[in-house]
Amino acid sequence: MSDPEGVGRVAGGPAEAVLDRAGLEALVQVLRRRGRTVIGPTVRDAAIVLDELESAAELPYGWGVELEAGRYRVRRREDGAAFAHSAGPQSWKSFLHPERVRQWSADREPGGGLTVREEEQESAAYAFLGVRPCDLRAIRILDRVMSGGRYRDPAYLSRRTGAFLIAVECTEPGATCFCVSMGTGPAADAGYDLALTEVVDGAGHRFLCRSGTGEGASVLAEIPRIAADDATRTAAADGVRRAAEHMGRSMPPVDLRTLMRDTLEADRWDDVTARCLSCGNCTMVCPTCFCTTTEDVTDLTGDHAERWRRWDSCYDLDFSLLHGGPVRATPRSRYRQWLTHKLGTWHDQFDSSGCVGCGRCIVWCPTGIDLTEEAHALHREATGQEGTP
Repeated sequence: MSDPEGVGRVAGGPAEAVLDRAGLEALVQVLRRRGRTVIGPTVRDAAIVLDELESAAELPYGWGVELEAGRYRVRRREDGAAFAHSAGPQSWKSFLHPERVRQWSADREPGGGLTVREEEQESAAYAFLGVRPCDLRAIRILDRVMSGGRYRDPAYLSRRTGAFLIAVECTEPGATCFCVSMGTGPAADAGYDLALTEVVDGAGHRFLCRSGTGEGASVLAEIPRIAADDATRTAAADGVRRAAEHMGRSMPPVDLRTLMRDTLEADRWDDVTARCLSCGNCTMVCPTCFCTTTEDVTDLTGDHAERWRRWDSCYDLDFSLLHGGPVRATPRSRYRQWLTHKLGTWHDQFDSSGCVGCGRCIVWCPTGIDLTEEAHALHREATGQEGTP
């Protein structure tokens, strides 16, 4: 593509432009030349997963997904779109807050001494390509949890600092998406370096791209592009608007924080926990769940030991274990803890909801428990409308 004059400039680079598929490939290569590890969606093992990309050709062009409670299937698309799929089994949490991190190791010396080495956190130069607006908000929530308070997590900061975020606005929500209810999408509002909106119509396959930071503008300046035109802007805006109007799920239009607080003794908790397996799948796929525990391991000689931090779940019976036993000994108490924290008391800790409306917990629940359905049921019970569908 050419770079005609008249393209808007911000911080020395273009603020908005249009890329074609070759431009998207150039974007990946520019980021790699800058020393960044590009992570994005690709098809593997009958799912759209996040992995390192060496080329934009590895993106899931022509693949979409079919979602429902407890169901996930990839499917072929006819339009060749690269980002017309909803959230998969992974989130960017997997890279910023990995499942297992070694904290220190220790070795017994021949003379009887002990050498302890704290694990050095390697800094990572990530570029995340294809961050949905809901996941963009999830990263901001993790930032608040992991680095916004008095106690900061060096392992998280080493990966998050300097990460380059390329958002992709949603134009086709999945059946389990409810980002509109949570105010997190489908448009990307802030927190990105570049934002893409994919357009596939009679005028061709292209991406409206806008920069949100000086570095984003600098990267965009190195990519073959054309000036953004009104037809592409309109098509992109229409796609995002239609997505907002066709969400697959919704939350009840009430203050969820108050709803959770006022329904702690509702009968509905018995109904949902009769179906809950306490497997913790919902916490594993959630892009904002952050709880961890530590485990110590040693070799067979006893001369070498390590401490690892790993993900934990409030569904685990031992999660609240004290000297007298677990605080939350029943599935009812554990499910209620998860949902009321996610939608309610998260506000008390972190000044926001802990839910971004991505729908992963619905899709990856083996029994198909739907937190939006549970919220509606709690609302109906609280207002005396238990029989209302």
